Amino acid sequence: MTAIRSIIFNIYFPLWTVFLAIISTPFHFAPQRIASRVGHVWSTGIMIGLRFICGIKYEISGKENLPEEPYVIACKHQSAWDTAIFLKLIDGPAYILKKSLMSYPFFGRYLKTMCMIPVDRDGGSAALKQLQKDVNDRLEKKRCVVIFPEGTRTSPGERVKYQPGIALIYKDLPKDVPVVPVALNSGCFWGRNSFLKTPGTIQMHYLKPIYPGLNRKEFIKQLEDSIETKSTDLIAG
Repeated sequence: MTAIRSIIFNIYFPLWTVFLAIISTPFHFAPQRIASRVGHVWSTGIMIGLRFICGIKYEISGKENLPEEPYVIACKHQSAWDTAIFLKLIDGPAYILKKSLMSYPFFGRYLKTMCMIPVDRDGGSAALKQLQKDVNDRLEKKRCVVIFPEGTRTSPGERVKYQPGIALIYKDLPKDVPVVPVALNSGCFWGRNSFLKTPGTIQMHYLKPIYPGLNRKEFIKQLEDSIETKSTDLIAG
């Protein structure tokens, strides 16, 4: 049954994405806030498909740790689910993403309209400086910024070195804007490059925010320890 459900969802997911991309073409040049509502609709459709086709639900905990907006979300990355959920949970988030995604037909145009933050991974120091500038621009506009500090999806239980971008962002944050670590176990149900979607409940947890003031080493250690420890707990159930 899991295989059949997975086949149906793997057909549904791209069809839903392409369908919404086409019918929302008139919004390509709409204001960012209006365009972001389409992202909310897309994410909602994904969550509905997962629940009713694959039997995958989700639970969000730790909301008491969320400060007043804006803030930077630093999230564990195990699944495509992670890239969709914040479009539903947050009003107009700005994702930090690969620059190459901006060139995709329909999809890339919409990322530009939603004022996402592209990063050229081969751009060196100039790209990192532009990243700092873009992040602070979105925060000044009272938008939350989402970053996956590992830089790639990982398997449940896998731990990789966090990329330097998150430390650079933290160093340049206004004193009242924190980084909110986020732990999850999404890879247990929708794994990286996995055809099968396993029924169950994805758990995602907001951890205590980390405000500016730590040095780079202290910040990275606190960020990694909090995300990895809680993610391990969620995976273990």
